Amino acid sequence: MLSPSDCIRRFVFMYSLSTCWNSGRHTCGRQMLREIRDLGFEYAELSHGIRISLVPGIIEAVEAGEIRISTLHNFCPLPIGINHPAPNIFKFTAEDARERMSAWKHTLKTLEMAERVKARLVVLHCGEVTMRDYNEKLEAMVARGDQDSSRYRRLVEEAESKRERGKEQAVHLALEMIQRIAGEASPRGLLLGVENREAIEEIPFDYEIPHFLAQLPDNVRYWHDCGHAQIKENLGFVQHIMQVEELAPRLAGFHVHDVVADAEGQHDHCPPGTGSIRYDLLRPYVRPEHIKVLELSPGIPPEAVRKSYEFIRSVWGAE
Repeated sequence: MLSPSDCIRRFVFMYSLSTCWNSGRHTCGRQMLREIRDLGFEYAELSHGIRISLVPGIIEAVEAGEIRISTLHNFCPLPIGINHPAPNIFKFTAEDARERMSAWKHTLKTLEMAERVKARLVVLHCGEVTMRDYNEKLEAMVARGDQDSSRYRRLVEEAESKRERGKEQAVHLALEMIQRIAGEASPRGLLLGVENREAIEEIPFDYEIPHFLAQLPDNVRYWHDCGHAQIKENLGFVQHIMQVEELAPRLAGFHVHDVVADAEGQHDHCPPGTGSIRYDLLRPYVRPEHIKVLELSPGIPPEAVRKSYEFIRSVWGAE
C-alpha cells in the first residue's frame, strides 16, 4: 500500500482555480467549471460555496473529462438550506456537542464528494478560541500607521493573553476531530490540509502549527494560505517566508492570492502580483507536486484572473 507521501508524488499538479471566484453567479455546475477551464486551468478547487444544486453538473463535467478537481474546501457541498459560502458554520471546537456532530457529518460528506470527483486533498478550518474579534481593530490601526504605538502593543498582548487562556479545550477538540477525519480520509486516498488562518483566535495558532501537526497522522498536511500569512505578517504576528520554510517538510499546497492595504485596512483574495506578497521569495519552497490554487475574489474580471495566472507561473514555474 502506498503511503500518503508516495501517493502525492504520483501526481504533478498544474495550477488550479478555486470556484470561490465564480460559484455565486452560476446555476449549473458544468458551466461553472467550463468557465474555469476556458481560462486555461486543467484543475479546479471546489470551494465552500458549492450549493447542492451545482453538484450534478460538477459530476457531469468531471466524468466527461472536461476538467479535473484538485481539492475541496470544507464544507463542500454546503449543508441543505445554506446558499452562501460558510466554511465556519459548524466548528470543530464548538462547546455544543450537537454543533460538533454537524461539523463531523458535513465533513464526511465533503470526503465523500472528494472521493467521487477524484480530488487529492480537503482543506480544513480547524475552529477557534471563543473571544472577541481583535483583527478588525488591529488592521485599522495598521492602516493608520499606529502599529508601533504603545496602544497597539497593549492590544496585541491583550489578544494573545485571552487566546492563551482559552486555548486548551479548543485545541483538544480540534485535534480529536481531525484525528477522526484523518481515519476516514485515509482509506479514500485523501490528504487533509490544515490551513493557516488570518484571524488571531483561529486554530492552529501560527507558532503552534508544527506541534499541532506532529500530533496528527501523516495524511494530515500543512496548507499554506499566502494571503492569510501576509496579513499576519503585516500585523506583526509572523514572518511569512520563515513560516513556509519551517513547515516545508509537511507542506501540501497553497492558496494563492495577494493582499492590498489601503486606508480602510487589508484586502486579500486580490490577483497575485497586485499586492505586497513577495512570491519570488516563496519560490524556493514550491515543488511540482504541491497543489497551487488561485483563490480569488468574485469581483475580479476574467482578464485579471488570466493575467494573475500568467504572473504566478512566470515566478513559480509552469508546474
